[in-house]
Amino acid sequence: MTAQKSVLQLSVHEERIMKKVWATVSKFSGVTSIAMDDKTGKMTVVGEVDVPVIVKKLRKICNAELVTVEVVKPPEKKPEPEKPTPAKPAEIVAFPVTHFSYPYQYHSSYASSYYQPCDNYRVVVEEPNTCVIM
Repeated sequence: MTAQKSVLQLSVHEERIMKKVWATVSKFSGVTSIAMDDKTGKMTVVGEVDVPVIVKKLRKICNAELVTVEVVKPPEKKPEPEKPTPAKPAEIVAFPVTHFSYPYQYHSSYASSYYQPCDNYRVVVEEPNTCVIM
């Protein structure tokens, strides 16, 4: 599907119904933008959507008619010349980060350890392939 710009004529007289219309149209997947002119009652919907389905849903809320549907062409992008990136100077690390500086960070020593559920100590298993049955 290509992007479409569709104009709908709505008869909305209350603020409450206007909010329902906005909420209904914004829930459709593929809607890129929504604009509404309060004086004329025309709503413009842009995006890759099925317009008859939108009109069908809006007719349950208020009077809705389809005015126009246009295919929107994406703007052509001009290739920009690449700018040479300046060379970055070498970074100097003043305070190296150790693996114990973050309390919730995973550490490889946890892989071969077993925490007892009731006590606050750790038993390190010497063979990683052993099986413990409790």
